[in-house]
Amino acid sequence: MPDIHGRRRAALRALLHELDVAALLVVDLLNIRYLTGFTGSNAALLVHAADEPEAEHRTVFCTDGRYLTQSQRQVPDLERVIDRSSALALAKRAGEQPRQYARTGYESQHVTVEQLDELASAAGRNIELVRVPGRIETLRMIKDDTEVEALRMACAAADRALAGLIEQGGLAAGRTEREVARDLENRMLDHGAAGPSFESIVATGANSAVPHHRPTDAVLRAGDLVKLDFGALVDGYHSDMTRTLVLGRPADWQRELYDLVAESQAAGRAALRVGAATAEVDAAARKVIEDAGHGENFLHGLGHGVGLEIHEAPMLGKAGQGRIAAGMAVTVEPGVYLSGKGGVRIEDTLVVRDEDPELLTLTTKQLIVV
Repeated sequence: MPDIHGRRRAALRALLHELDVAALLVVDLLNIRYLTGFTGSNAALLVHAADEPEAEHRTVFCTDGRYLTQSQRQVPDLERVIDRSSALALAKRAGEQPRQYARTGYESQHVTVEQLDELASAAGRNIELVRVPGRIETLRMIKDDTEVEALRMACAAADRALAGLIEQGGLAAGRTEREVARDLENRMLDHGAAGPSFESIVATGANSAVPHHRPTDAVLRAGDLVKLDFGALVDGYHSDMTRTLVLGRPADWQRELYDLVAESQAAGRAALRVGAATAEVDAAARKVIEDAGHGENFLHGLGHGVGLEIHEAPMLGKAGQGRIAAGMAVTVEPGVYLSGKGGVRIEDTLVVRDEDPELLTLTTKQLIVV
């Protein structure tokens, strides 16, 4: 999809012009994938900020010999250099043309002090290396149609996996958390996922009060709350969904806790509007839980961006920065956790639109009784 990647590089160049740098040396593999489509394990990219079409002619991609054929297929629209030391090779390339690359940016959030020394040595005295942190991540916050479609497919794989797990008796007393997690992840593979987005959380009984509990040999028992936090990976994009279920007839406290979290989650989704401050979205959901006297039991932020990474900008929390914009893909996931007793979290992945957000995780949020 060269046109898509070319448009993304053009958007980056607009940011580079504002920073008065001639080029940006990109070393983060996810950012390289975003800008080129390359999915290998070693690469660097030197994006020139010249005016189009000259900028594309001066933009250079580098990888090593293992990816010669793959890079020809995935990055057909850029000059390619084959060198094991990809970033150093492109820094040296810039140093050989100092008039074109006199001020060259680098991803300072991804480069160590030692690596910077090596890049500076390779570039030479005539090149000034300039810190340019987070500019590509800023672009990545707004998803294009191709990215949203990948997210839809990832969410659909997770929805179908959970539906099959429930319908075919995979959530039953006597199974262990680990058995359920493996079953759920295998079902996501069966529905087109390349793998899970992250290590699936299956937490039964008192374990459901641990926000990021890792599955153990704990046995699911009748009367337990069971919290499932999981996602599917499709075309490099991650889905994220949490549902909390009950094995058998729910106790009054379980239903009351579930209804409270469901009300909070609905408030968070309703607040997810273009122009809203990220902290305000968190506050809308958090107020519901605080008013019920459980503020101290809501132990994390409301949500986060999701895309090529399972956790990426923007962050929805008390200390969240910035405002919501159309095209952002985020989670809304309030939770209340009663230590030693049980907890409830309900999470969706959504895409912000000019009107109502687009809900991508479609599994019911009514309390499921298995």
